[in-house]
Amino acid sequence: MTITIASGKGGTGKTTLSINLASYLASKGEKIVLADLDVEEPNSSLFLKLEKKETKIANKMVPHWDKTDCTLCRKCVEVCAFNAIAKIFDEILVYPQLCHSCYACSELCPTDSLPMIAERIGEITHYKTENFDFVEGRIDLGQEMSVPLISQTIDYVNENFSDSLKLFDAPPGTSCPVIEATKGSDFVILITESTPFGYNDLVLAVETMKVLNKKMGVVINRYGIGDNQVEEYCKKENIPIIAKIQNDKEIAKTYAKGELVYNKIPHFRKSLDDVVKFIGELK
Repeated sequence: MTITIASGKGGTGKTTLSINLASYLASKGEKIVLADLDVEEPNSSLFLKLEKKETKIANKMVPHWDKTDCTLCRKCVEVCAFNAIAKIFDEILVYPQLCHSCYACSELCPTDSLPMIAERIGEITHYKTENFDFVEGRIDLGQEMSVPLISQTIDYVNENFSDSLKLFDAPPGTSCPVIEATKGSDFVILITESTPFGYNDLVLAVETMKVLNKKMGVVINRYGIGDNQVEEYCKKENIPIIAKIQNDKEIAKTYAKGELVYNKIPHFRKSLDDVVKFIGELK
């Protein structure tokens, strides 16, 4: 089973829930792999004692212009849906940052002047914690497209941990990286907070998951602040509220120290029990 933990915006507690849930489940004997798919700013590793097992270079395929036989027919420019290729005077320019590796230009070039070549975009690293596996995707500085690395990180997890419960810590928001992180999941946990901002971004996240036809539930973090818009919305949309995590400054203090929360704050652990029970009912 694959469960993705996502949120409509950053700062709602997505990573806090992910790392504590993975650690707690593993402590109860569950075989777990946690994957940090927020490849532009991965930070789950800051809270875990890690032993590096393997690092794999992640690449994406991009066209490189070979002018030897090129007739400058502009076919490549015409077929590129992402404006990643331009003809400037007597040269063909390729913009790798815009390329989606669709191969259209390379396959349709009548003179085979755009061979596809692998270019590094980042790293996928497998770590071992005290009681579960952890996989991190980390994009290289200057790379603008995270989706290919997210996709390859998911493939790595699926190939190497087929018999584990997979927990994915998704990027925040509702754009392409989130869709890539959630589209193959069996269930999506949306974490939010009971504030106007939290409500607004939860609605966006729910609408996105509906388009993907995903089963979902909500965890309300910092419960006790704001208003009850989130609860009313979930009731209206028939979305289960899995747990409510009380607003507590001690959680923030513990998190700021780079420590796990569930084994230090009893009410947080109780909320995790609610999540664990819900996951058990999904299986």
